[in-house]
Amino acid sequence: MKSRNHVKERRGVQRRPGGFTFVEVLTALLFMAIVLPIALGAITLANRAAVVAERKAIASQLADSYLREMLIDESWSVLPGAGNFTGEHHGYSWELDTSTWEYDSMVYLELRVLFIVQGRRHSVRLAALAEEPTI
Repeated sequence: MKSRNHVKERRGVQRRPGGFTFVEVLTALLFMAIVLPIALGAITLANRAAVVAERKAIASQLADSYLREMLIDESWSVLPGAGNFTGEHHGYSWELDTSTWEYDSMVYLELRVLFIVQGRRHSVRLAALAEEPTI
């Protein structure tokens, strides 16, 4: 008898067929429509930041080595105020500004290395003091 009652109880309960309802599918699509553009924007921003950081590191190395070279051979006094790097660093350019330093008879040198990432101009600046070249 128990088994018959148990069977009757099971027959009375209707089970929902598997799958998603239309409302659940629309809710998931709406959620994806909101989340995907935000996620893609974040990925694009992170990629741009990584490229800028990498190029700034290269520009810093270029500025350091070029300024050291100019200080050693005193070419800063005869070089033009701007130029481009060649070879593997062809996308980088430099600008050199000189001014007298007010505290001593020295010259303040500021070297800027410029580069472009995704249409925006970026730069790294490096400064040093040098003695007036002896003639």
